[in-house]
Amino acid sequence: MNLTQLEQEIARHFAAGAAASGDPAAMKAFLELRACLERGEVRSAEPDAAAPTGWRVNAWVKQGILLGFRLGALEGSNAGVLSFVDKHTFPPRLFSAADGVRVVAGGSAVRSGAYVARGVICAPPMWINTGAYVDEETMVDSHALVGSCAQIGKRVHLSAAAQIGGVLEPVNASPVIIEDDVLVGGNCGVYEGTLVRKGAVLAAGTILTRGTPLFDLVNGEVLRASGETALIVPENAVVVPGARAVGKGKGHPQSEAWGLSLYAPAIVKYRDDKTDLSTTLEDLLR
Repeated sequence: MNLTQLEQEIARHFAAGAAASGDPAAMKAFLELRACLERGEVRSAEPDAAAPTGWRVNAWVKQGILLGFRLGALEGSNAGVLSFVDKHTFPPRLFSAADGVRVVAGGSAVRSGAYVARGVICAPPMWINTGAYVDEETMVDSHALVGSCAQIGKRVHLSAAAQIGGVLEPVNASPVIIEDDVLVGGNCGVYEGTLVRKGAVLAAGTILTRGTPLFDLVNGEVLRASGETALIVPENAVVVPGARAVGKGKGHPQSEAWGLSLYAPAIVKYRDDKTDLSTTLEDLLR
């Protein structure tokens, strides 16, 4: 079936609720969607110049993934030296040399329904969840997590222990999106639909959520999520962890009490030639 027919089938079976569990047509539609996800033919979110953020959420794709969980039953499987027990509709993906994906030995896993492009490097142990899209020549380093439906662009470096949050519900919510040529430093956390524009650099330890204000020291602005639009990190921004003093109550720095500060990520500059030189190390590893 074509994608329009597939979307209609997924929507129909998703709306059927528990009744879909015994319907072979529901399983057929889900398996076709899963195969399309793995080939990169459909995505939970995709670029759309007409959308306010430049990205469009495909809610029906998320519905199809949730349908797969509804249809699945627990099943044990063996993949090389690792053993898994999971819904049988989401077994671990197995790669061959022809796929052009480098999966280094040591405990990594990619769930079925995830797209991993040629030239991607997976350093152990890392995990890519179903519905995620990881584009060409991206590096997913040790202990990094790419959550469900997260969208990762080309030539992105997800450093050790970086956590890219996922979202399946609500189905119309935007997943975390990391555009091309972004460097995500070690122990960073990007959650709740945050959009990181191309070329940005997140220094080690940076945490970004929907409720996190981002202080742009270069332009004198405070960037926040608004309405249905998540926090957006501007193109080529260099973001570092920071702190700001609590201005009232016992946390006030001039009080005799606690003198507290709160976490406050800040844009300290925009990417230039010096920043680019500091991000070329990953090329030596390929």
